Amino acid sequence: MGLNLLPNIITLLRVVLIIPFAYFTWHQDYTAAVIIFLIAGVSDGLDGLLAKRFNWQSRFGSITDPLADKILLFVALLLLVMKGHISWTLFWISTGRDILIVGGATSYHYLVGPYEMRPSIISKWNTALLILLVLLELVHLGWFGLPEMLLSGLEVAVIVTCVVSGVHYLWLGFSHYRNRNAEGSAKGYKTDNQSKKQAIEKS
Repeated sequence: MGLNLLPNIITLLRVVLIIPFAYFTWHQDYTAAVIIFLIAGVSDGLDGLLAKRFNWQSRFGSITDPLADKILLFVALLLLVMKGHISWTLFWISTGRDILIVGGATSYHYLVGPYEMRPSIISKWNTALLILLVLLELVHLGWFGLPEMLLSGLEVAVIVTCVVSGVHYLWLGFSHYRNRNAEGSAKGYKTDNQSKKQAIEKS
């Protein structure tokens, strides 16, 4: 086994950690849950560091790594919502935003053409705040109490950045579609003019 597979192995181990994390969270053993969540976070940074430092990137890792993070965060959020520690409002807004982005990007790809949509600054802030909210909620439940105002404020911040980033992605997609049509019309106009010019020259 080559060392270049090490980042992928770490990523797969993070996927496996989702199972005990879900078990402990469901059974309200938040002390164990927060430890697993922290280990998963450290492993996420470690596999990314190794992949970039030694050029061990792979297509498998580029797909599995963000997917593992997304699944872990989704499971953590869902379980904390089901246990009544985070509001369903946040869950549905966050989930709806992700469905909107993925569905919109997929539809655009197949109906219009390829379009690489990179995470925006507000989207990165939204993800960071959501991770922080889940982590602090687990710390609050498993290790020591935190001010309710802090947790409530973070929840509001996550909701606001969800909405703003969702609207921003819609605007980016619409702008790209409009620019694409404008470029297509300009090319068509130029081609028509060239055809007319050639026809006149031949006559």
